[in-house]
Order: sequence, then C-alpha cells, then structure tokens
Amino acid sequence: MAYKYRVAVIYLLGFFIDLINMFMASVAFPDIGRSLHASIGTVAWVANAYTLGLTLVIPLSAWLAERFGGKAVFVASLGIFLVAVTGAGCAASIEALIAWRFLQGLGGGLLIPLGQTMSYRLFDKSERARLSAAVMATALLAPALSPLLGGLVVDTLGWHWMFFLNIPLTVLTLALAVAWLKEGRSAVRERPDLPGMALIGAALALVLYGLSRFERADGWTGGAAFVLAGLAALAGFLWHARRAAAPVLDLAVLRDPLLRTAMLVYLFVPGVFTGIGVINIFFVQSALHMSAIQAGALMLPYSAAAFVSIGMVGRLFNRVGPRTLLLPGVALFGLGIATLLSVSGSGHGARMVAAFLLMGFGGGIASSTAQTMALLDIGDAAMAKASAIWNLNRQLCFCVGVAVFSLMLGLLLARAGIADLAAAPDGGKLVAIFHLCFAAGAASTLIPLLAVARIDNRGVLATLHQAHHPSGVKND
Repeated sequence: MAYKYRVAVIYLLGFFIDLINMFMASVAFPDIGRSLHASIGTVAWVANAYTLGLTLVIPLSAWLAERFGGKAVFVASLGIFLVAVTGAGCAASIEALIAWRFLQGLGGGLLIPLGQTMSYRLFDKSERARLSAAVMATALLAPALSPLLGGLVVDTLGWHWMFFLNIPLTVLTLALAVAWLKEGRSAVRERPDLPGMALIGAALALVLYGLSRFERADGWTGGAAFVLAGLAALAGFLWHARRAAAPVLDLAVLRDPLLRTAMLVYLFVPGVFTGIGVINIFFVQSALHMSAIQAGALMLPYSAAAFVSIGMVGRLFNRVGPRTLLLPGVALFGLGIATLLSVSGSGHGARMVAAFLLMGFGGGIASSTAQTMALLDIGDAAMAKASAIWNLNRQLCFCVGVAVFSLMLGLLLARAGIADLAAAPDGGKLVAIFHLCFAAGAASTLIPLLAVARIDNRGVLATLHQAHHPSGVKND
C-alpha cells in the first residue's frame, strides 16, 4: 500500500474514534442521568467536556507537530486517550465522568488535525473530493453503528461499557501509527501561544457553563454573567491574535471564502443535527416509549441515505461545483428536521424513518461538500493552520448544537413544570415541547443558504480543472 493511503487509513481511524465517542455516548445520556442523578444540562457536559478538551489542544496541533514530529504527537495523543477512555468507563460519579471526558478530549484532540494535515498534503486538489468522500463515508460508520451498538450495550451491560468498547479500536490505531507513520521533525523557535490558548479555552468554558446554568430557575443572572465573561475572553483573543507574532490560531486563513462558507454550513447542518439527535433520544424514549436499541436504530436509515449522497458528491463535486450541491443538500436536511413535527405517537414510525432518510441524504450532501471545499484553496504552507481552525470549528459546531438544544429543551420543560422526563405525564404537552425544538432546528438551516448562494462556482470549477490538467490542455 502506498504511503499516502496508509496515512489516510490512520487519519480515518482517528476520525472514526472521535465520532464514536460522540454518537455512542448520546444514546446513554438518559441512563447516565438516571444512574448518576444528573439533570439534562449537566449530562450535556459529558459531551461538552470532551469538546472543551479538544478546544484547548487542537490549536496547538501545528506547533506540536513541527516541534516533536507528527508521528510522536499522534502516538502520544492515542496513549492519553486510551487511559482516559478507561477512566470514563470506571467513573462512579457525574463529576468523575466529566473529568475523564475532558482528558479524553485532550488526548484525542490532535488525531483529526494531524491526520488531516498529513493526508491532504499527500493528495492533489483533484484527488481531494474522493478523499473527502472517504472521510465522510468512514465518519458515517460511527452514527450508523455506534448508536445501535450503544443502545444494545446500555440495555444489556450498562452505559460504562460504551467507553470500554473504544479500547480495542484505539489499540489498533496506535499499533498502525507506530508501524506505518514516518518520523519527522522540523526545528521551530517560536514558543506556543499560551496566552491565546488560555483565552480560547476560557471563552468556551465560560460560555458553555453559562448556558448550562440557564436551565435552572435561579440561574439566569449567573448564567448571563458567565456568558458575557466568555464573550469578553473571545474578544480578548481576537485583539491578541491581531498583535501576536505567532498566534495559536492564524485567523488570516479565514480570508478564504470557501473555508468561511464551509464552516457556516457545518454549524447549521452537522452541528444542528448533533443537537437535534440528542434531544430526539429523549423524545423517542420519554414521549414515544422506545428502548435505547430502537432509538439507536434510527441512525440506520440516516446513515444509509448519507452513504448514497456522499458517494454522489465524490463523483459530482469536480463536475458541478459546491454551490450546485449545497443548495439542495441543506434544503433537504431542513425538510427532514421539519418532518419530525409530524411525529406525535408510537404509530408514526414510518414518518420518523422518512425524517432520518431526508436528514441523512441532505446532510450527507452538505457535510461532504463542505469537507471537500473547506481546504480546497489552502496552500501547503498554510495547511496545518487552516486544518486546526477547520477542525476546531467542527468540534465547536457539535458542542454548540448539543448545548443550545439541550438548553432549549431544559427551559421548555422547566416552564411546563416537568422536572423529570421519566415521570412526565403522557399527553400532547410533552410532544409539543419537543416539536418546538424541532421547529427551531428546521428554521435554523435557512441561515447558511445565503452564504452558499454567493459561492463563486465557476471559479472553483476552474481551479479544479487547472489542478487536474496542470499543463492547461484539456483532455477530451
């Protein structure tokens, strides 16, 4: 196997490990909450803590790879992740679980940007659409298999075992990284931008903690204070980044319009889907009385449809360009969320399946297209910096989706006087609460369409043609 394909395999395995930790854990949220006596907002920190760890370490990926070598950092990251996932499986309290998840994020945060940087540098622009299709297809194995497998594990062995299931795959990836990756180190003199990293970490932690306090009846004042403090930290980083010689995140790469639009699409498609997916787990188990296995099985039609659409993007991207694919993709995804509004009882299984088919097909088109175009115009010299920002945005999209929709659900439940979903009375009130969340999710997908409509599709196609025919001669 050629070296570039070996690197791609390791990258895809790291990407799969990252997503498995998100989708498999979400199926267990109701059981974790009941077992550890935690509220919806607190349980959401099982996901948020992981993302917070990622946020702190992803910006350092380029510096660490140059200082210590990509292989050494990748192997060390997997080792830390392996210890943390074992600790998460052994956690006996919600506080311990959140702490281990934070360490998981620190360990796993470098897998994606390092793997992506190493892979994309080895593939030409004209090959990246197929590589991105492979990335998205591999990523879909996580939402296709992990919720169903996670539901089976939760119903039979308990939620702790969902973390233990990560161990064999992590060990395999670690062994391949040791055997396949080449050593490499670049001498760097710059020190890591510790003030910038501290400001970014503080901004995210303060905002997320503030949002989690809003679900409490007496938490609005404190929540608003934490959110404002987080926004102040973010403003401080933006001020710092413009003046630092080597900021931890080089915001200059955001001048690329394709990268900016791809980041926006990711926020309102995969990000929104992650949030909708979490509250839908509560919806089907509390309002529709499905088991964890049945809830996890809903990802099968989603993944099947997404596999089809991702393969289609891999074949069509170089021929039709991103705008032609994104407009219908985002629209179909929003229509899928809107279809959830027609589900109000246990006899509406076909409608639920239709909703997930639409979300999978449209979301697959949008996500794969965004993944392909994000780094399309980025040169090799800026690839590591752009990859760090792209992957940081990807993780933040998931985190924001979970935080916003779990907050919305918590506020609506509190307003309705429902403190415990397990003891909530049957009836239209509970269904109506979830429908309001679904309606907000469907409406939010309209936001990125304006930016998508402004994509220079002809310019992208010209760039792809030039990469495929560098001599400028078109082959018939």
